[in-house]
Amino acid sequence: MIDRAEVRRIAALAHLALSEEEEARLAGELSQILSYVEKLKELDTEGVEPTSAVSARAVFREDVVQPSLPAERAVANAPASVGTAFSVPKILE
Repeated sequence: MIDRAEVRRIAALAHLALSEEEEARLAGELSQILSYVEKLKELDTEGVEPTSAVSARAVFREDVVQPSLPAERAVANAPASVGTAFSVPKILE
């Protein structure tokens, strides 16, 4: 069972600011997760091959130089552009 003090400790490690309600909710949710993991430990996995989602082969494609998209075409569907550049609203003073 995870109590609110443990939730506060985990939140501090993750640099999270939680309200009292969030601490209480997360304590319950994390406790349920740990209970489920404990239940999984009861399963007989003897003779079950381990599996992995990680592939042993490289899945990256070759890095091949290709022609770039022409600037005029890149901004063709932009809501606003200035010449060959995207125009965006000013957000800083």
